[in-house]
Amino acid sequence: MNLDPENISLGQLRDLWIGADARLDSASMHRVANSAAAVERIVAGGATVYGVNTGFGLLANTRIPDDKLAELQTNLILSHSAGLGDPLPRHVTRLMIVLKLLGLGRGYSGVRPLVIEALQRLLDADAMPVIPAQGSVGASGDLAPLAHLIAVLMGYGRIDVAGEVLGAEAALDRLGVEPLQLGPKEGLALINGTQASTALALDALFHGERVFAAAIAAGALSVDALKGSAKPFDSRLSALRGQPGQIRVAAAIDNLLHGSEIVTSHTACSRVQDPYSFRCQPQVMGAALDLLQNAARTLAIEAAAVTDNPIVFPEDDSAISGGNFHAEPVAFAADTIAMALCEVGSISERRVSVLVDPKMSGLPAFLSQDSGVNSGLMIPQVTAAALVSENKCLAFPASVDSIPTSAGQEDHVSMAPISARKAAQIARNAAGVIAVELMAAAEGIDYHAPLRTSAKLQGVYAAVRAHSPHFTADRYWADEMSALQSAVLSGEIAAEGVGLV
Repeated sequence: MNLDPENISLGQLRDLWIGADARLDSASMHRVANSAAAVERIVAGGATVYGVNTGFGLLANTRIPDDKLAELQTNLILSHSAGLGDPLPRHVTRLMIVLKLLGLGRGYSGVRPLVIEALQRLLDADAMPVIPAQGSVGASGDLAPLAHLIAVLMGYGRIDVAGEVLGAEAALDRLGVEPLQLGPKEGLALINGTQASTALALDALFHGERVFAAAIAAGALSVDALKGSAKPFDSRLSALRGQPGQIRVAAAIDNLLHGSEIVTSHTACSRVQDPYSFRCQPQVMGAALDLLQNAARTLAIEAAAVTDNPIVFPEDDSAISGGNFHAEPVAFAADTIAMALCEVGSISERRVSVLVDPKMSGLPAFLSQDSGVNSGLMIPQVTAAALVSENKCLAFPASVDSIPTSAGQEDHVSMAPISARKAAQIARNAAGVIAVELMAAAEGIDYHAPLRTSAKLQGVYAAVRAHSPHFTADRYWADEMSALQSAVLSGEIAAEGVGLV
């Protein structure tokens, strides 16, 4: 895909997340060259500009001689390559590189085209820098992760070349790439930015989108398993409230239940209301969808934002030192993703609890005909409860915390990468909860045979049964649960009409 940083969509970002080819378009490369030329003119003119010919952070007032400018940039990258923890997933690192290209491609960062070409070589060769996940506070930019990204181009650190981890020098030699020597401003342009936080947040968002769609499918299947009422999903109810997410969720569940023989079999039953976790799905899930949609809007803007410092304006050869590197928008977006997905998992677990409780569901205890000898879905529900509890702990917003850094010069930071990494874990946990609900709902459906659920929910049921057969006696659950969790995260099981736009 040709990347146009001035016109990037959420759909394109989703394609890039799953590995679409990427290259800056010619207009972007022209802008890059213009901004690099502006930096050359600024240096030649002798003006003092932060990060071009000064120190960094608290050392911003220290002027650096022209013959030390290359050393300044090299030292900047090495000194900031100070991350710890497990490496970022390869697909997240790849997205980081793409986002860095998008930001640089706006033409306000002052890097030379050869820097773009060096980053492009990593993408083309599927050569991913090994980047420790911990060490960024989300201002001034994702310094440590981005330093590790750039250090490998200079021959430091390690590179994962199509699955084989090599020292950076050896990897560059294999790729036929000369180590990069950074020019004035380039080191700061490359490590100042929100690309690590944004890539992590987009990863959580896109996985969360799949978890959400699977949760809608599971919730509708659970309604039929309970012989619950379809009336709460009447479009007239949600229209009167007017919340857009609620309207979309109600329509999606109503569509899934349409044509179910199970629904029509109990239209005259005496039950007045179902538990909240069943009938309030449009209200709860709709609110979650609205949060995810708002986060998507923020992250789509941030993906191509100019977030380094100082920012170069080639039209008048000026450089303005500001704070676009502060990742507060990303932190808030990631924290709302985390809260939304925490609730998605929470309400799902409550439906599981109802289905395995004979007093609430009218179904056999733990969905086992021979309970006592068999424990049925007793412990899968416990696992779901454990995941929900873990998510509640993780959902506390990291964005409300700040620890001053750089001797007080950087006295308020966003903690965006922490928010985003937590959100990604919450998505994985919620997928596990949805997996358990899908198992429970499928068992409930079996107890209503020969009545059939709707055609669309039959498709959901078949997808569940592809990984988890009908329960007849206790068996080893973990592999089935893991397979269904993966099916949720891959988008294999999903309702229509609830994707992010």
